[in-house]
Amino acid sequence: MSYYGIGIYSSKTKHNLGTLWRSAFIYGASFIFLINSRYSMQASDTLKSVKHIPLFHYDNFDDFYNNLPYGAQLIGVELSLNAFPIKEFSHPKIAIYLLGSEDNGLSNEIISKCHQTIILPGEKSLNVSVAGSIVMFDRINKFQKEIRNF
Repeated sequence: MSYYGIGIYSSKTKHNLGTLWRSAFIYGASFIFLINSRYSMQASDTLKSVKHIPLFHYDNFDDFYNNLPYGAQLIGVELSLNAFPIKEFSHPKIAIYLLGSEDNGLSNEIISKCHQTIILPGEKSLNVSVAGSIVMFDRINKFQKEIRNF
């Protein structure tokens, strides 16, 4: 059994979630979430993903962390010297991916609570919905390779 969710901590703009939600639907995420942010319907979600994938809201990181699914690994996505390059990363079967805002990323306190932290190629921060889409694509691509090589 495998599943994953993906979400944003303190999203800079409301527009990012619509695009991330659409990508999550296309790439088979089980759910998406927001921490310390709110959402309104977005034109960028042309597939009406709200009808297909649940969105969870958490008031703060502690609320989110205390409600992680049992057995799930929390994977932070961050520009950090200690992060593992996504190219070499083996995604856990049950994963929750946490993205930070473009301006502030994830705090050191949040990173310390992640089971693992991954970094995408590049020296600058990507748009959060783009970064999330890359992580999800990498996950499904690697899992499909595992199935083909099994």
